[in-house]
Amino acid sequence: MQLSRIAVAGASGLIGSALVRSLTADGHRVVRLVRHAPRSEDEVRWDPEAGRVDTAGLAGCDAVVNLAGAGVGDHRWTEEYKTRIRSGRVLGTKALAEAAASLDTPPRVFVNGSAIGFYGETGDRTVDEDAPPGQGFLPELCVEWEGAAAPAEAAGIRTAFVRTGLVVSRGGGAWAKLFPLFKAGLGGRMGDGRQYWSFVSLHDEVAAIRHLLDTDGLSGPFNATAPQPLTNREITAAMGRVLRRPTLFTVPAPVLNTVLGEMAGDVLGSQRVVPKRLLESGFTFAFPGIEEAIRAGA
Repeated sequence: MQLSRIAVAGASGLIGSALVRSLTADGHRVVRLVRHAPRSEDEVRWDPEAGRVDTAGLAGCDAVVNLAGAGVGDHRWTEEYKTRIRSGRVLGTKALAEAAASLDTPPRVFVNGSAIGFYGETGDRTVDEDAPPGQGFLPELCVEWEGAAAPAEAAGIRTAFVRTGLVVSRGGGAWAKLFPLFKAGLGGRMGDGRQYWSFVSLHDEVAAIRHLLDTDGLSGPFNATAPQPLTNREITAAMGRVLRRPTLFTVPAPVLNTVLGEMAGDVLGSQRVVPKRLLESGFTFAFPGIEEAIRAGA
C-alpha cells in the first residue's frame, strides 16, 4: 500500500493498538476514533451506541478499519452485558459505514471486525467461509455485525470482514487470562479437552488485516485463524511445553458453567475453523503452529 490515511476504530484494544503500531511504523497516517473530545489532530470523535461520527474527520481517509466493541470474554454474559456487546458492534458498524458512504470521496476499502463465533458449534467438522452461520448469541451477533456494514457496500466501497479466532497474546483477550495460570503451574485442559480451538497469533492477525487493506479485489468474509486448529487438550500440552510448567489440572465442565454462565458454552464448544480464503489470496502465516504462536505471544 502507498502511504495512506487510515481511520481505525477500536485503536486502543489488543488488535487495534497492534495494528496502529504496525501502520505508523511503515509511515501511514492513522486517525483514531475516540469517545472523548479530540486531544490531537489524529483523533476523531464518535459515539458508536448513539450512532454519531464526526464525518468531517474521516475526509481524506483511504481506508477505514472497525475493530471497536466491548470484549466478549471480559464479563459474564448477563442480559445487560449482551446488550452492550451487541449495541457497540452493530450500531457502531452501521454508524461508521454510513459515515464512510456519505463522504464526497469515500474510502476505497472498509475492513470490519467479526469473529469465528459466526459458525457456532462445529464439533469435529472443519468449516471455512462458505459455511452458514450457527445458532446462539454469538452467531446471531456476527450476522447482525457484518450486516451493519451494508451502507459501505452499497456505496461501492470494497468491504471485507475479519472473522477472528482466539488471539494468542498475553496482552489481552482470552489468552491473557491463560498465560498467568499456566506460568503458575495451574493450567490444564477445560472440560474433556476434545473441543477444537481455532487460534491465531497477534502478529498474523495484524498481518491479515493489512493484507485485506492492501490487496485489491478482496471482499467478503475471511477467517483469521491459523491453518491447523487444535484441540484444547493439544493446546494445553503445548502451553506446558513452551512455558515448562506442568498441566495437571482440569477444569470440569460444571465448574465452568457455574463460573462463566452462558459464555461457558463457547469455552467448551468446538470450532474447527480454517482460513481458506486468506490462503487462496496468497497470505502466508508467520506463526502457523501453536508452539511458535505461544512463544510470539508470551
